[in-house]
Amino acid sequence: MWNDQINENILYEDKEILVCRKPSGMPVQAARIGTMDMESALKNYLAQKTPGKIPYLAVVHRLDQPVEGVLVFAKTQGAAGNLSKQIMAGGAGKYYLAVTEGVPGKQEGIFIDYLKKNGKANMSQAVPENTPGAKKAILHYRVLDQKEMNGKSRALLKIKLETGRHHQIRVQLSHAGIPLLGDRKYNPSGEKGTSLGLCSCGLEFKHPKTGKIMKFETEPQGTAFLDFVKKL
Repeated sequence: MWNDQINENILYEDKEILVCRKPSGMPVQAARIGTMDMESALKNYLAQKTPGKIPYLAVVHRLDQPVEGVLVFAKTQGAAGNLSKQIMAGGAGKYYLAVTEGVPGKQEGIFIDYLKKNGKANMSQAVPENTPGAKKAILHYRVLDQKEMNGKSRALLKIKLETGRHHQIRVQLSHAGIPLLGDRKYNPSGEKGTSLGLCSCGLEFKHPKTGKIMKFETEPQGTAFLDFVKKL
């Protein structure tokens, strides 16, 4: 079924790169046998275009499985190296929309934390700066809208990541007391029955071959965003 819908999710493609929209719930790479993932689906798509040739496709950045939004893949080794360097150096602009339970104290600001990853639990947590293995995490946010829903406060945030840590947005917002709506991992006592309120809504980078600035945007489709749809 996914292979039939792949064209609808491709935002741009040339000889060097492929930009697409990842649906919520689909892993970027295989999580377990029998589960379709973005990498496999796109390789199948490319293979159908060039029968008899094994396509090259490299993952250069990721989104958590429940997160929807824009991803770029490399179709050549040169593009893979270039894009990876841009992302590692913070040269790529990564923008998100987030729906939180609770509202930040300021309408815009910066969260700076130190995060440590627990690989066994597949989680990260905010820790003191001098903790061994801790990495600095920085995000900028701006409140686009806020409202009361059944006596509970909700906020729609626009976020720009300055760093790219494991589960960074989810951990930092939870640590700030405004966890993401629908985040069962970092907000287990929160509202149930909704998608994760996080969407990679914008991505900017330099084309690995031409150096041209490439910008891509998408709107969230998850149920967590329904109450804010008119603000997007």
